Amino acid sequence: MNNNIIAENFSLLSKLMDIHKDNSFKTKSYASAAFTIDKLNVSLANIEHNKIFSLNGIGESVGQKIIEQLTTGKLAILETYINKTPHGIIEMLNIRGLGPKKIAVIWHDMGIESLGELLYACNENRLMLYKGFGQKTQQSIKENIEFYLNTLGSYLYQQIESYTLALHYKLQQTFPQATFLIAGDFSRQLEVIEKLTWVTTIDEYSLINFFTNNEYKIIEQEKNYLIFCGNENVKLCFHLTTHQLLYTQQFMTSCSDVFLNEWLSKTSMNITDSFNSEEEIFTTYQCQFIPAFRRENASVINQAMQQKLPVVIQEQDIQGIIHSHSTWSDGINTLEEMANACVLQGLKYLVISDHSKTAAYAQGLSVERVLAQHLQIDELNKNLFPFTIFKSIESDILGDGSLDYEPTILQKFDLVIASIHANLKMDEEKAMQRLLTAIANPYTSILGHLTGRLLLSRNGYPVNYSKIFDACVKHQVVIELNAHPRRLDIDWRYIEQALQKNILISINPDAHAIEGFADTKYGVLVAQKAGLTKQQNLSSFSLQQMKEFIAVQKQKIKMAEQ
Repeated sequence: MNNNIIAENFSLLSKLMDIHKDNSFKTKSYASAAFTIDKLNVSLANIEHNKIFSLNGIGESVGQKIIEQLTTGKLAILETYINKTPHGIIEMLNIRGLGPKKIAVIWHDMGIESLGELLYACNENRLMLYKGFGQKTQQSIKENIEFYLNTLGSYLYQQIESYTLALHYKLQQTFPQATFLIAGDFSRQLEVIEKLTWVTTIDEYSLINFFTNNEYKIIEQEKNYLIFCGNENVKLCFHLTTHQLLYTQQFMTSCSDVFLNEWLSKTSMNITDSFNSEEEIFTTYQCQFIPAFRRENASVINQAMQQKLPVVIQEQDIQGIIHSHSTWSDGINTLEEMANACVLQGLKYLVISDHSKTAAYAQGLSVERVLAQHLQIDELNKNLFPFTIFKSIESDILGDGSLDYEPTILQKFDLVIASIHANLKMDEEKAMQRLLTAIANPYTSILGHLTGRLLLSRNGYPVNYSKIFDACVKHQVVIELNAHPRRLDIDWRYIEQALQKNILISINPDAHAIEGFADTKYGVLVAQKAGLTKQQNLSSFSLQQMKEFIAVQKQKIKMAEQ
């Protein structure tokens, strides 16, 4: 029971009570408790129980329920509400645009209790008969339900990573006489994982016995191929093979179809050929080793056969944290805490990029608070020298494409990250107008999370990548690869095109807490798929290189003002 789980339990309880139209005072108190706990910078599990009640915003009733969860791992009142709420109603909380109030109408007034029924009702325009459900709302709900249903059984790489590695270790420990090799989508470092794949020498009987005894079901069984699924709703695929064909099978199951077809066509490799490693496969055909994460596009094969694959970026190549939020806006940690954490991790600089004034929901910085933050940065830089905190801001791109500070304030920043956060429902024309205007602004240094997508929950707004790249070249703007596991935006599939135009990419964690620095890893993993090198990544720049980059940005502004 960590803070996140406890906060999520109170949040869900609040929503379910709202759906049941229960005591509004209690509903609000549990929602407030969820917000308070989510913002705590100390673990509740590490606090003496009698001291929990002294925490700001935690009353007697909430405090007792926190202790209940810490001691039992459960929240009885939440379980009661879950048990008396149809599963389909709870599932509706996963749909963007459906809050408790609307779900209450859907359930109590419309008599609908499942997503399937609700989707059908949308197709029949039934929602428009009720207050608060106009045509646009109905269409949005319909599209969001369809999007959600298409993602069931899909997981972010970050979500599934620890599960995959723990299961892999368990299999190796349970069957030391057999070999298990991770293959498939996970080995290719795809940002969304549909299934987990292993190649193994274990016998079928032992594998089936292991999983069925652990309450997994066989959902597919063919010769030398099994798929299991447990309560986690993760498909576990196993290719059973011999020691002689182990690495051939690993290679065959760790490539995209496009890559594999091209490889087999070029090499005439036989699926019954035996190799001692994947590396030997490539050596046999006079080809530079292509790691699984690069086995996507056929073009990489010719490049590797000419021994021209670049040395891709590694996590240890990151020299500083760019794009981070502190308690000045909506972060969890103070600026000083974040800077000290960077120093402890051996990083050379921190680019603090709190939210700008338009982002009132995130305590965006007014002009006065910008100036106050800059004074603190100056003081910290004296104390932490040579470590450097650079003055930055994540400036909202407004509806007309302008940034939300006057030039006299923008010029006080070392770097400006320009991002869209509001009015995300745009056609390509509107999105491009806003983005191109922002890119052309001489104060824009980095274009943040290009499409605004949230993996498995929100498609990004449509953009013309070619025009975006041309504009970034013209105006010397870096493109962010937002490393938050739910964003990973810019999509790695377009990075190679940007690199061909010599555009710098910046792998940034968008960290709202010290723990968020670790998300940089997931940006690196997808950047590797595009062949990004450390030289092509801004956050790999040394401290001196970063200072030189900022000097160039300042010169760009100076020239624009002339």
